Amino acid sequence: DPRRIADVLSELQARRGYARLAAGDELADAWREAVGETFARQTRVGQIRRGVLEVTTANSMIAQELQFQKQRIVARLGESAAKQNICDIRCKVGPVK
Repeated sequence: DPRRIADVLSELQARRGYARLAAGDELADAWREAVGETFARQTRVGQIRRGVLEVTTANSMIAQELQFQKQRIVARLGESAAKQNICDIRCKVGPVK
C-alpha cells in the first residue's frame, strides 16, 4: 500500500534520531540567546532532567556567574524554549568542546 511521504519522513526521523538532534540545536540556540555569546562559547548545554538543564562550564567562575544570573536565564529560556519546560539550571565544570 502506498504511504504518505510525511509518514515515511516522520518514521525516518524517529529511527535516525534526527528530531532529537534538531531539538538539541534549538536548545543550544536558545541557550546562546539567553546567556550571550561570551558565556555560550565557554559552556555546553546537556540534557534536561525533570525540568533541570545540565550545563557544563569551562571553569568555576563561569559556573558561579551563571548561578548568580539563574533567574534571568531561566526566564529567557522559558520564552525561547518553552517546549522544554526548563525551571532550573545546574552547572558543572568540565570540557566544553
